[in-house]
Order: sequence, then C-alpha cells, then structure tokens
Amino acid sequence: MSEPAMTSDWTAGIEAISYQRCTACGGVQYFRRDFCAACGSNDLATLRAGGEGVVHAATLVHRAATPEAREHVPFKIVLIDTAEGFRMMAHGAQDLAIGDRVTARYARFTGRLVPFFERTPA
Repeated sequence: MSEPAMTSDWTAGIEAISYQRCTACGGVQYFRRDFCAACGSNDLATLRAGGEGVVHAATLVHRAATPEAREHVPFKIVLIDTAEGFRMMAHGAQDLAIGDRVTARYARFTGRLVPFFERTPA
C-alpha cells in the first residue's frame, strides 16, 4: 500500500523507499526523474512504497568491489518486483530464492543505510 508524497528516502538516510507515479499515464518508475519514462510527462507524484515484493533474481557476491565492502562478503543482491509495480535492486538475506515473498527492513552497508529484504513470515 502506498502513502502520500514524500521527499526523502533511503538515499538520504531515511528508512523509506520512494518511487514516482505519472499522473498522466499511470506509469510507475523507481529512482527519481524529471519526466515519465513511459510518456514523457513531467506531472509526477512521489510516493512511499510499502516495502513488500517478490524476488525476481538473486546473486551471492563473494568478491567485494571496494575495501569497505570486504567485511560484508558474502552478501546477497536481489532484484525485487515490488507490490507497487516497479523493480528495484537491493540487499537481501542469504537464504532468499527467486519467487520468495519479501519485506524490506533497513541495514547499514559500508556505512550507508540500504534497503535489506527478508522473507515475509507466512
């Protein structure tokens, strides 16, 4: 379920995931843009995602790209198809598999707050 507009999310250190919905065509997009990627309209609403979705893809990372990430190896990166209709990349629990229903919480990774998905309890 979405909530009214918000201006900050995890990219600003706030425990939230925001997305945009085009008021002209209804398209949804993740990561803010000044225009709708589907129709080009600049009439966009910024909304807060509920943090629920399904794992679309997952990979376990064994080699850190940076020295700061070495302490986290191995870690899982997942693509999540959110309930709101957009796909996002995030961190996830190591036991996640494609098709798992998940819920977001927030964790620190290399000093930054990031969405971290875990299997939704049955």
